[in-house]
Amino acid sequence: MSEALPPKTCTIDRLITKENDIEKVLAGQKTATRRNGRYADPGEIMELKGRKFEVTKVYQQSLGELNDDNVKSEGFPNLDAYKNYILSLHAGMPWLPHMKVWVHEFKAI
Repeated sequence: MSEALPPKTCTIDRLITKENDIEKVLAGQKTATRRNGRYADPGEIMELKGRKFEVTKVYQQSLGELNDDNVKSEGFPNLDAYKNYILSLHAGMPWLPHMKVWVHEFKAI
């Protein structure tokens, strides 16, 4: 039995909103996204441009745990590229290794 997840802080329709991220999902290059809050439950369906994706796993991870393999699922070649992208979206945000994020993994259905 998996541990109960806390209440969602947002809705699945806000999980992936940036055009370049949407294109990566549609191309099969992005199969996970990390957010400060929890946007979906496992089993929920996300729709992007008429295509459906099922959330398969939701769990927490610290930024310090991230490695190149993790960020490949985000559609980035390595951790530095991912980190630069995230920091460009959130001006002034520090990259804190102990900060926890919610990982949402998904697959096309």
